[in-house]
Amino acid sequence: MIVYLSRTNNTKALAEIIHKQIGGTLVSLELEKPYPQNYQATVQQIVHENETGFLPPLRTKIGRIQQYDVVFVGFPTWGMQLPPPIKSFLHQYDLKGKLVIPFNSNGGYGIGSSFQTVAELCPNSNILEGFMTRGGSERDGQLLVIQGARAKEAETIIQAWLRKQKLL
Repeated sequence: MIVYLSRTNNTKALAEIIHKQIGGTLVSLELEKPYPQNYQATVQQIVHENETGFLPPLRTKIGRIQQYDVVFVGFPTWGMQLPPPIKSFLHQYDLKGKLVIPFNSNGGYGIGSSFQTVAELCPNSNILEGFMTRGGSERDGQLLVIQGARAKEAETIIQAWLRKQKLL
């Protein structure tokens, strides 16, 4: 299963590349109450959620997650942290005994503490080395950048990463 959260569709593009390579079920995480369209309003809401530990309720429901042995978890870096909706997903679903593989798109500042948080929230899972690449920077008006030639480049890099993980 490939579960992802994507605001500007860069992480979605990565999820689709992974899906093209290995198949499986593709699941987009959606919230019961979506984040505001306004970027600054969203940033403020996320800061508050991170400060208070609020886990936003998910509209996305995954039935029979126990049937999956491998779960890719994709997300952007928000405030140098794991986005609250991904924390909601990892709290809501028991991934004990599963192979969990994080992947990330970010605005150029890296993964922050996000991969470490995935490992902390999945203490009984086998966590493989994550994948990260630069996506857009919504703050700077760069939205979907993993398209065209950049998508082809990402596909080549993802194939190499999947081979290294012995998944291809």
